[in-house]
Amino acid sequence: MENVQEIRADKYLWAVRVFKTRSQASEACKGNLVKIEGKAIKPSRLLRPGDLLDIEKDIAVRRLRVIALPKSRLGAKLVDEYRENLTPDTPRTKLDFLYYPTAERDRGAGRPTKKERREIETLLDDSEQNRL
Repeated sequence: MENVQEIRADKYLWAVRVFKTRSQASEACKGNLVKIEGKAIKPSRLLRPGDLLDIEKDIAVRRLRVIALPKSRLGAKLVDEYRENLTPDTPRTKLDFLYYPTAERDRGAGRPTKKERREIETLLDDSEQNRL
């Protein structure tokens, strides 16, 4: 487990699995969604251990501290050795309760009847209004 001294921000965010691809990490940096001390950073910004990152992703702002710098993309089990999650509980609970209702039917039950379809639509309409 050899560490490097500095690493590009987009490469680090990809390596510690904040984003699926390096280009997504780069676009987040270009879109001012990644900040250090309240200042937006470029994808080429060099990170060092101890840096605090604020990352706007989905509906929450995640806060991460850089612990170590990986040489390449990490397995999911190793991520915690390279970053510390300092995200407050409030944004985390927002992500946990992000809910999209769906209607499920038993396999082999066939098409819904007119009455069942109306019940499903009512359920989906009510949940849509509650989300707004």
